[in-house]
Amino acid sequence: MGDKGRIGILTSGGDCAGLNAAIRAVVHRAIHGYGWEVMGIRNSTCGLLSSPPDTIPLTLESVIGVLPLGGTMLGTINRGSPFAFPDLDGSLHDRSAEVVAAYHQLGLSALVAIGGDGSLAILRKLAQIEPGMNLVAIPKTIDNDLCGTELAIGFSTAIDVATEALDRLRSTAESHRRVMILEVMGRDAGHIALSAGIAGGAKIILIPEIPYDIEKVCAKIRDRQQRGLAYTLAVVAEGVQNLRGETVMQQMSRGGQRLGGIGSLIAEQISQLADVETRVTVLGHIQRGGTPSATDRLIATAFGVRAVDLIAEEQFDCMVGWCNHKVEVLPIAKAIAEYGCLDSTDTLIQTARGMSICLGD
Repeated sequence: MGDKGRIGILTSGGDCAGLNAAIRAVVHRAIHGYGWEVMGIRNSTCGLLSSPPDTIPLTLESVIGVLPLGGTMLGTINRGSPFAFPDLDGSLHDRSAEVVAAYHQLGLSALVAIGGDGSLAILRKLAQIEPGMNLVAIPKTIDNDLCGTELAIGFSTAIDVATEALDRLRSTAESHRRVMILEVMGRDAGHIALSAGIAGGAKIILIPEIPYDIEKVCAKIRDRQQRGLAYTLAVVAEGVQNLRGETVMQQMSRGGQRLGGIGSLIAEQISQLADVETRVTVLGHIQRGGTPSATDRLIATAFGVRAVDLIAEEQFDCMVGWCNHKVEVLPIAKAIAEYGCLDSTDTLIQTARGMSICLGD
C-alpha cells in the first residue's frame, strides 16, 4: 500500500467487551508498523451511508485508555442491512452501492471489519460489488458460534459474567432451598451456558443443540432432594428447544418476535412437576457490557495486529481466528458457512456428562 496508506475500521452487530482493545491494536500496528492513517467509521455501515461519511481519524492519542473499556468507541448497529435499508415510510431500498462509493470517497485501501456471522456476511457481499472493498475480518460474538476460531472477542467476558452470577445465585438458592435458573444468551449455540454452567457448578445445563425433556430435568432435581441436596442451580440458553423443537419467543411492541422467556417457562414447569420453589434470573445484556476479561483483551490485540499485517500482505476476503494458542487465517466464506455449534463429541459436553450434569436428554 505504500508509506501513506489509509485503512478504515468499523464494528458491526451486537456490542461486547474487547472491541476497543481490537481497535487500539489496529491503530498501533498500522501507525507504528507501516505509517498508515486509520479512519474509524462510526455506527458500522450507517456511517458510510451518511453524507459526508461519518468518520473519525484514529491516532495513537485517541486510543489511549480504551483497553479496559467495554462497548465500542465507534458505535455499532445490528439492523438495517444496506441491501434492504429501511426508509422513513418503512419501505426498503438497496443502498449497497452507496456504501462502496463512500469507501472509495474516503480513499481507503482496505477495511477492517469486526463482527459476527450476520455482519460479516453482509460486509463480504458488499466487498464483492464491482468495484468493491478490500476486506479483512476480526471475529466478534459472545455466542462464540463462528467457525474456524476457538474464541471470538466477547465470549470470555460473557462466560466470566455468567459464572459470577451463578456464584451469587448459589448462596440464595442454598439459603432458601430453591431451584435457581439463570437464563443466558445463546440463540443457536450453547457455548456460554455450557462453559459458565460447568465453571459455576450448575447441575442442569440446557443448550439449543440438545432438546430438553422436562421430566429428565425434574428427575435430576428429585434425585438431589433424595440425597439431602434441597437446592439446584440451572443454566438455560435462550434458544433452548423442547422435544417438539419449539423455542420460546416474545412479541415485540413494534412488531416481530425475539427469543426470550424460556427460563420462566421452565421454572413454571419445574414448580408444577417437582413441587419445588423456583426463581429465574435473566442475565440479558449484562453479558455484553462491562470491563473486558484479560483473555478478551489478549486475543483482541492479537487479532488487530494480524489483521493489519494481512492488509500489508494483500491477503483479503479473510478472517483471523484463534486456534491452538495462535492466530490463524481462513476465508470469511468458511467462517460464516455454518454456525459453530456444539456436538456430542465436544470436550465440554463430555465433561458435563462426566460430572453427572443433566443436559436435558
